[in-house]
Amino acid sequence: MATQSIHEFTVKDAKGNDVDLSIYKGKVLLIVNVASECGLTDSNYTELTKLYEKYKDQGLEILAFPCNQFGSQEPGTNEQIQEFACTRFKAEYPIFDKIEVNGENAAPLYKFLKLGKWGIFGDDIQWNFAKFLIDKTGQPIDRYYPTTSPLTIERDIKQLLGLP
Repeated sequence: MATQSIHEFTVKDAKGNDVDLSIYKGKVLLIVNVASECGLTDSNYTELTKLYEKYKDQGLEILAFPCNQFGSQEPGTNEQIQEFACTRFKAEYPIFDKIEVNGENAAPLYKFLKLGKWGIFGDDIQWNFAKFLIDKTGQPIDRYYPTTSPLTIERDIKQLLGLP
C-alpha cells in the first residue's frame, strides 16, 4: 500500500535510535535538510530557532536532517553537528541522523516528500535548507527553496496551527 503520510516513517536520531514519526501526529512540522558550513547556515539556523521558540508551545516541531550532499558542507559526525547547532544556534528541536536526500540512497522520508506536486522544483532537493511544511495529519502542504527565509513562512505555519 502506498504511504499516506509522514507519520508512517521511522527515522534514526543522532544517536542511531529509531524515532517513529507518528509521535508528531497533531503537530505542524517543518522538515529541513541542514548543513553546518553553508552560506545559508547562520540565517537559517537563527530564524529556525526563532520560529521554534515562538511556536513550539502552539504545536510546531522542526525536524532537522543533516545532509552532506551539497558541496560537502556537512562533513562532521552526528555529535559534531549536534554540538554546533545546539551550542552556536541554541537549537532545541531534534536533529536527526545524517542522511542523503537525493539519489538512490535518499532516505525513504525524502523520497516521499519529493513526490508532492511541487511544480518548478522538480524532484531533487536543490541545496541545503530546503524546507517542507507538513500539516497535523502528516501531509506535505508546501515546499520552499533553500534560499527562502524561515521567517517568511511564518504566516503559513500560523495558518496550519490555526492561529490568528
